[in-house]
Amino acid sequence: MSSAREEILRRAHVSAAPVPVERAYRRQGTLDDEQRVALFCERVGEYRADVRRCDDVAAVVASLGATRLVVPSGVPEAWRSSGLELVDDDGLSPYELDALDGALTGCTVAIAETGTIVLTAGAAEGRRALTLVPDLHVCVVGESQIVELVPEALARLDELGLHRRPITFVSGPSATSDIELSRVEGVHGPRTLVVLVVKEIS
Repeated sequence: MSSAREEILRRAHVSAAPVPVERAYRRQGTLDDEQRVALFCERVGEYRADVRRCDDVAAVVASLGATRLVVPSGVPEAWRSSGLELVDDDGLSPYELDALDGALTGCTVAIAETGTIVLTAGAAEGRRALTLVPDLHVCVVGESQIVELVPEALARLDELGLHRRPITFVSGPSATSDIELSRVEGVHGPRTLVVLVVKEIS
């Protein structure tokens, strides 16, 4: 083996060696339950999402003006309004999803500090297409699902054994900006995000 090749392999071996990473960031929040929920609502609102604390999900969903919503199989009956046409997802095509007014889902966890909801394709969340294709996403978040910090959310996903599943982090409606910083919404997902915060997931 040539000395040049040996040197290249030596450098590659050295660079591939694990390097200790200093983790000085906060891993545990300090807010109490009410402060944490209030912060989540505030941050979600800053992203131009419509956030509401409510007790009756079905009544609020019925008041949004949408008439046809797709729902995953695990959406609780208490969220289903009899005044709406709720379409169960049985593998609807992107064209069929686009023809609906929106989607109604739950989430796995939510992050107060960043105003983020985390989806893992659970029974009440459905596949990723449900929350990316329709123009409206209504997401129900239980107060107990809200953590303060991103590391806490990742730890919860790990505890639930969901860290290897497809994970979607949603912070407000879909939006992007061009080189002139002109904001355009709805390019890569729903133009409207409605987040309903409830005491308990029924």
